[in-house]
Amino acid sequence: MVTDTEYIVACISQGCVALADGEFLIDRLVKYVGNGRIRWHVEFRGHRVEFTTGQLKKQPTFRRKMLEQAGVLPPQRAGADYKRWAIDLRKNSIELPWRDRPVDAGFAIDRLVSLGDDRWTVDYQGKVINFTSTKLRRQTSFRKRMLLKAKVLPPQLDAAAYRKWMDWLIENATKAVPPAAEASMNEKSWLDDLPELAGWQNEASPQRRARRPPRSG
Repeated sequence: MVTDTEYIVACISQGCVALADGEFLIDRLVKYVGNGRIRWHVEFRGHRVEFTTGQLKKQPTFRRKMLEQAGVLPPQRAGADYKRWAIDLRKNSIELPWRDRPVDAGFAIDRLVSLGDDRWTVDYQGKVINFTSTKLRRQTSFRKRMLLKAKVLPPQLDAAAYRKWMDWLIENATKAVPPAAEASMNEKSWLDDLPELAGWQNEASPQRRARRPPRSG
């Protein structure tokens, strides 16, 4: 796997030029807090790049993400200088609640599963979130529950677009596989079938043996 530094060096060798200090001016840094999480959004020339605190503190990671998502390579600073710069940046950030965090336009669930009786589950990145039909069709309820259970805020759509998207999801929903009760025998049926399973059906019952005529000698 290519490291952040290797990736940056490769981009520079392909003609990417690092910006000077005077050219790299961040519009603002927003700190989104809530649900036990902190995310930082660096806004630069119309781009919004999201960082965790750890990613923001590491210069190679910071430069790589800015290069990948904003198409610019921030200036290289000495370790101590970058640390001070990052601290000052965080001190001057704007703090907003997590629910106001802009969402990824590419948000997509893995699948919608129908459980029957107006019950559904949304599978999203390994999480399974339960919904009723009512909560699923109400965008506010859907976004609130996804934020609470999956720590992700789906994009806000206009009412018609949300209905169209949800209708498509429901139409293409996966039906939950019912428990294989028919295939698995309960205790009683297993005991009932035990003689046959053991091959005892070929043996005559005691009553039949008692009625057999004696062999002629």
